[in-house]
Amino acid sequence: MKFITALVFLLLLADVLSAQSDILITPYRVVFEEGERIKEVSIVNTGTDTARYLISFVQYRMTDIGRMEQISEPDEGQLFADRHLRVFPRSVVLPPDEAQLVRLQLRAPSGLEEGEYRSHLYFRSEGHRERTSEIDENETRTEGLGVRLIPIYGITIPVIFRVGSTRFELEVDSIELVRENDQVLIEMKVNRNGNQSVFGNIEVHYDDGNEKHKVYEVRGVAIYTPNKYRIFRIPLANLPNVDYTSGHLTIEYLEGRGQPRRKFLEHRISLDEY
Repeated sequence: MKFITALVFLLLLADVLSAQSDILITPYRVVFEEGERIKEVSIVNTGTDTARYLISFVQYRMTDIGRMEQISEPDEGQLFADRHLRVFPRSVVLPPDEAQLVRLQLRAPSGLEEGEYRSHLYFRSEGHRERTSEIDENETRTEGLGVRLIPIYGITIPVIFRVGSTRFELEVDSIELVRENDQVLIEMKVNRNGNQSVFGNIEVHYDDGNEKHKVYEVRGVAIYTPNKYRIFRIPLANLPNVDYTSGHLTIEYLEGRGQPRRKFLEHRISLDEY
């Protein structure tokens, strides 16, 4: 079943993500919390040959369906982080199965505009053509029913720091249950308010009044600034004795880590209305 294949693949990607070639990066997301000035990222050569990796910054916007597009100038309300970050080293030579730490130093002067600053750290294997995989946007391609593997020789991760008071609020703007042949999907528009992005996991639970089943889960879902909303298309698992004609569905957008995990959003759908 295509949905199950995609779901398993994405869950494996969420904790330690590689670029489907010869490089593995951890963590897959860097956020400077208040007072932090130094962060470290591990790069591992998972290939069979010694390789040189070049490290730089690139900029992305997120579309309303979660795809990432490379840009050179910020959109209105978007703040780039790279001019306030120092990276060392800028290139790494690694034999097979060897690792290297890359250090990020935040050097943000006083008086910066309040808000969230974001750029994306780009690791490229020298000698290969320009083709990149945006790590945090494996989250953005989770609404489909399949996963297409292609050779990739570069990978990027988001790097974020915040200035002053930042916040976000989420609300469901519209939601619909869609039936396409044997597949049931949720089409949902979620509004984001405030000057901070959100990053977490989405879970959908089905409850028929007697039993509760998890029918969808995906980790690492972002809505970045300055986007005001994101549109989701969520395929629900086909389970025995579940036809989604009665009972209800509960959609939760949850903090990815921590105990207890914060709940960013919760929305309930009564299936009797469909």
